Amino acid sequence: MVAGDVRPEAEATRNEFALERYRYILQQIHAVNENGHRFLAIYQTLATTLVGAALALFVGYRRWGVEPDTARGGIIGLLVLTTVVAAFTVTQIVVGTLAWLDYRNEECDITDQMVEPGFRKRPKPENFFRWYETYVVAFILISIITMWSLASLLMLPKVQ
Repeated sequence: MVAGDVRPEAEATRNEFALERYRYILQQIHAVNENGHRFLAIYQTLATTLVGAALALFVGYRRWGVEPDTARGGIIGLLVLTTVVAAFTVTQIVVGTLAWLDYRNEECDITDQMVEPGFRKRPKPENFFRWYETYVVAFILISIITMWSLASLLMLPKVQ
């Protein structure tokens, strides 16, 4: 068999390969979508736990006999750890979005060849405001900014 061979066997093999590749791409798109939800759940769980620990330290440091400097350092450390978790989550969501764009473009390439050109419209990155990932990343960034602002204005100055 030579590349470009149009015998019926070659055409059938080509179609079968394209179909299997198409199934794989759809599976990967599904996995990327699931991963986005998974990372958001991990962020929510860890952020809630870490911020809760910072609040517990703020409320209980006197009763526990913890020095104010140590309590402040502990609160800041927990907030830094929360920020690191947020940065990791945002990175995973951005990378997942780039992978999704790549898989969708490959899906369009296959449908252009196997069905007809333009059968499946290509994704437009400029439509990012319609993607849920945009709002997940915005939520994470706003929550981190809010967390640091509230800690700086309300918690840390009162640890004396």
